[in-house]
Amino acid sequence: MLLLRPFQAASQSRQASFVVGQFKKTLYFRRQQRAAFSAYTPRMAATEYKLKGLTSIDLKNGDKKEAEVEGIEGGKILLAKIKDEVHAMSANCTHYGAPLVKGVLTKEGRITCPWHGACFSVASGDVEDAPALDPLAKFKVYEKDGGVYIKGEEKVIKANRRKLNIKCASVKAADKVVIIGSGSGALGAMEGLRAGGYTGEVTVISREGMQPIDRTKLSKALITDQSTLEWRTLDFYKEASINFVWSNVTSVDFDKKSVRTDDGKAYGFTKLIMASGGSPNQLPMDGLKGDLENVFLLRSLSHAQAIMKAAGEDGGKKVVVIGSSFIGMEVGNCLASKKHNVTIIGMEKQPMGRVMGDKVGAIFKALLEKSGVKFLMESSVEKALPSKSDSSKVGTVQLKGGETLEADIVIEGVGIKPSTDYLKECKEIKLLDDGSVRVNELFEVEGLKDVFAIGDIATYPYHGPGGKGTPVRIEHWDVAQNAGRAVAAKINDPSSTPKQFIPVFWSALGAQLRYCGNTVNGYDDVIVQGETDAQKGPSFVAYYSLGEEIVAVASMMKDPYMTQAAELMRRCAMPSKSDIQNGADIMGISVPSQIKI
Repeated sequence: MLLLRPFQAASQSRQASFVVGQFKKTLYFRRQQRAAFSAYTPRMAATEYKLKGLTSIDLKNGDKKEAEVEGIEGGKILLAKIKDEVHAMSANCTHYGAPLVKGVLTKEGRITCPWHGACFSVASGDVEDAPALDPLAKFKVYEKDGGVYIKGEEKVIKANRRKLNIKCASVKAADKVVIIGSGSGALGAMEGLRAGGYTGEVTVISREGMQPIDRTKLSKALITDQSTLEWRTLDFYKEASINFVWSNVTSVDFDKKSVRTDDGKAYGFTKLIMASGGSPNQLPMDGLKGDLENVFLLRSLSHAQAIMKAAGEDGGKKVVVIGSSFIGMEVGNCLASKKHNVTIIGMEKQPMGRVMGDKVGAIFKALLEKSGVKFLMESSVEKALPSKSDSSKVGTVQLKGGETLEADIVIEGVGIKPSTDYLKECKEIKLLDDGSVRVNELFEVEGLKDVFAIGDIATYPYHGPGGKGTPVRIEHWDVAQNAGRAVAAKINDPSSTPKQFIPVFWSALGAQLRYCGNTVNGYDDVIVQGETDAQKGPSFVAYYSLGEEIVAVASMMKDPYMTQAAELMRRCAMPSKSDIQNGADIMGISVPSQIKI
């Protein structure tokens, strides 16, 4: 899993300090996990450990309790009772370390992380939904002599996970899977294939020149060290007999089942997973189309490295961010915390107003302003002009209407487009207007056998609340990874049926935002409940409705409301708009066992 080192960031507000603190906790949690696993061997004998403060297992069905392990500093486990059976497992989510005792436990035995929606099977500890990669460790639990005990290995208890086994000593099958891309979708696919028992060849072709990294940290924290961003080491994938090719795909021959790269080589496949991701949009205006230095996009590690090199370590740079998207606001918030003077330019009335609504967008704006970020909303950029002292570098940004802003650094956060140039000449695939690929519920490309498209390039039928099968393209980390897992499951078991999931998204905007659902067919009202004042610290839940149906839920500092909403959405059990307005609290609703989408 990802191991990040603590980074230093000077915060200008209590909310910004909280976000930085959350990152530090995550980084420390990851370091502890990797240190534990570095010495772990599967042959270690299980040891009996007593749980502190427990004289008996006093749990009812559906209850969960966190317990400390005597004799292990920082050692904790989670107890949960499902269907009259008590289970003992790792206490924290293996993604970013959220305490699972604060998550949502369903009747069929599924525990969901309160922060980012990762789901695990209580019975096995296995991952059921992204973004977690490693499963939970499971332990034998029993009562003895007036106490409660577990049997386990100290290193595993400390690591808070079971090491995922995707080793494949030698390729045995004639199958050849080629994966284009090394982002979140590819990550889910390659690990899902090997963990599910696939023994054919797996080749990953990536233009990024590195194995999957935690791309979400690029905009949120501008981390520049590749080793701190890697989910896995290359040795991990080498043990799984997964071959990486650092090259750019130029074409696919579906008749010959071959992928060609820009170095002239061809790679045959029996099954193809296209997970090539997105490319950041670049404005076509003078000074912003790559013709001036210190004008940056942000999608890859090299982009983050270039931004931080230009920004330096002393602060004080004049930074203009074009675009009030989540990427734009995250990078703006991060640079403001590093004592730079940040201005964000947005075309909407409020940041993310079209997607999130003006009420919620105004909260985002106030939070970032509290951290020192300035906004120019309902504004458009005309061009950028060179610096008077160095004509090769940007010096000012000019708005339509003539207003100018001094700029040492400009960052364009104006969306992405699907990276599907290699498919433009393919007669077998007709790209949609946005450049994406149409797929079905199993992410199979229409009209082609054993060819899949996932992640930012895939438009798939959405069956969540308000979806009704409407084709949608969702640029979320967890959507891509879940799609990769779904494709791996289909390859491993051709009889598998589509497994629907509710999209989950998160962001760091001076406070932790959680979001689930999708407004593919729009929304007509937003019901915001709770504290929305940025000065006091927001703590609210926003319900997005289309008619009487709640189609999406956003929350800040109200965990696990988003997680609870996602589980209710999967079961078509969310209360109506009228119910919410009349005081219904979704945390008081029992999650049904039956999954309906």
